[in-house]
Amino acid sequence: MEPLTPRQIDILALARSSGRVMVEDLATTFDVTPQTIRKDLNDLCAQGLLGRVHGGAVVAAGVSNFGYDARRRLAVDEKQKIGLATASIIPDDCTILINIGTTTEQVAQALRDKRGLMVITNNINVVNILSVSPDCEIIVAGGVVRHSDGGIVGEAAVDFIRQFKVDFAVIGVSAIDADGTLLDYDYREVKVAQAIIENARHTILVADGSKFGRSASVRIGHISHINTFVTDAPPPKPISDMCTEAGVQILVARES
Repeated sequence: MEPLTPRQIDILALARSSGRVMVEDLATTFDVTPQTIRKDLNDLCAQGLLGRVHGGAVVAAGVSNFGYDARRRLAVDEKQKIGLATASIIPDDCTILINIGTTTEQVAQALRDKRGLMVITNNINVVNILSVSPDCEIIVAGGVVRHSDGGIVGEAAVDFIRQFKVDFAVIGVSAIDADGTLLDYDYREVKVAQAIIENARHTILVADGSKFGRSASVRIGHISHINTFVTDAPPPKPISDMCTEAGVQILVARES
């Protein structure tokens, strides 16, 4: 099976979210030509991940988890470095909210040796990662489990998270727009992410450099609303300038 490009993985995520994607809509979303999108769809269909319909494509049966697994295999080293760097600024004996994402899962991996943590999450994968740590109390949000990635979403999850006021929030995003807007695909997950940000004293955004070249349709917030941005390479200058103006600390993860 040929490796997928970041855009093709994003197309799969959109298809899973809405059930169907259309060529013209995708061309607008990703700012490419319809011909480029048709080639992406043809590649995805050839691998059995999508099925073509008139003007677009639908998700093929049996591949609902593939997009998330594919994202796990993107920028693995970079995400691991981000996870370690993030864990280095989180002390023992604190409370943390962690949302959905392959990068936030790497943060959870790096937190397993911490002591006295209380972690509240809507990410079943984070629960599985931290459940091996005997000195970590894990609290799971209630709500609807999203089969594609193990995320718990919906109003019940939002209401649950609003009960807490934690020391740190660790959030991942699907894309960072050129104007600093933080974006995702699923409005239900966005509601949860917003609640996490609102109920933390210090919010840490974790995102590798590929997020700057991607698009998504639902607004989480703005990069100026977070406190620390952990990434794997210096961000574009306009983003860096926004962070400086807003007092956002940028931490570039290095090789350990």
